Amino acid sequence: MGPDEARRVDALLRKLGIEGVVAPIDPDNSTGQWRVYDTADPYARTDVTAAALASVARLIMGNEPGPSGPTRGFIIPPKE
Repeated sequence: MGPDEARRVDALLRKLGIEGVVAPIDPDNSTGQWRVYDTADPYARTDVTAAALASVARLIMGNEPGPSGPTRGFIIPPKE
């Protein structure tokens, strides 16, 4: 994710109470790619992006099972 998306992810994690530090992969390049880490220390951190996003999904989706196979749908706009 880039810096703009990282700010949105950081705000969502805080809002949902999910721990994690959103920081650039390269601490010297804040315009590059960002990830979610367990700590702010760039020399001792572990990438926890997948776990953080899974936590967000669990909180949003609850305990509902995912689709068991491909799903399709059509949205037909109303006639105005």
